[in-house]
Amino acid sequence: MAKEGCEIRVIKKKNAGHGHHGGAWKVAYADFVTAMMAFFLVMWLIGLDVETRRAIAGYFRDPTGFFESYPRTKNIVNINDTQPPGGKNTTEDPHLSGEKGFMPPGKKPGAKDRKTEQAEMEAFKKYLESALANIPELARLKEHVKIEFVKEGLRIELIEGPEPVFFKLGSAEITPGARRLLSVIAQELRKLDNRVIVEGHTDSHPYKYGNGYSNWELSTDRANAARRVLEASGLWKGQVAEVRGYADTRLRFPQNPYHYANRRVTLLIPYQSAE
Repeated sequence: MAKEGCEIRVIKKKNAGHGHHGGAWKVAYADFVTAMMAFFLVMWLIGLDVETRRAIAGYFRDPTGFFESYPRTKNIVNINDTQPPGGKNTTEDPHLSGEKGFMPPGKKPGAKDRKTEQAEMEAFKKYLESALANIPELARLKEHVKIEFVKEGLRIELIEGPEPVFFKLGSAEITPGARRLLSVIAQELRKLDNRVIVEGHTDSHPYKYGNGYSNWELSTDRANAARRVLEASGLWKGQVAEVRGYADTRLRFPQNPYHYANRRVTLLIPYQSAE
């Protein structure tokens, strides 16, 4: 039992910290490492060939769409000693360099005769028909794709069905199947000297969501969505000559303006040569 009058003392000890045990230097070091990583990443990107840089840019713009449209058997980055088109680690675009099969600057239409162009387009047509028949992902789309020669050149029509096939109903949102098909088309189309015109068409049903958005905007937006996939899949720079939206002014079935088959996207590959 404590005696009365006994003094109680409480002693508090302070632990003296040392300056170098603080966390400020860690933050500064982390910032430095991050900056260096960004610097070397930029240096690495500069050293890549044009096609690889285009593929990386396509991924960051639309990661989901990129993996759906990019060939699964193809490496995005070439890490071996194989020389890429245009030369190893070069910024030269092979499609503009005069390399065989691509359009060099200043080249005038008509350099090839019509017979040669038709032969090349016929080979491209057979390639696409074979892809539709043999690639399981594309088999269900076969009946919705029409490929034919017309006066202007080769025309490929992606025709909608009773249920959405290439675009979600009333939207310019492209379906995975359409992305895959356009990617397959682009991989072979890029080998041609010919440019391509992308057209969008709708039926005569008025656009139900209003707000100033009509079939004119919808047809143009769908054509642009197709263009983006084609370019991300390898078309050479400038290969897309025009993007057109016709709304319901060029119906496939004029006698039935509300028919679903009037909704379509068309790729027209015109001849360069004079007839």
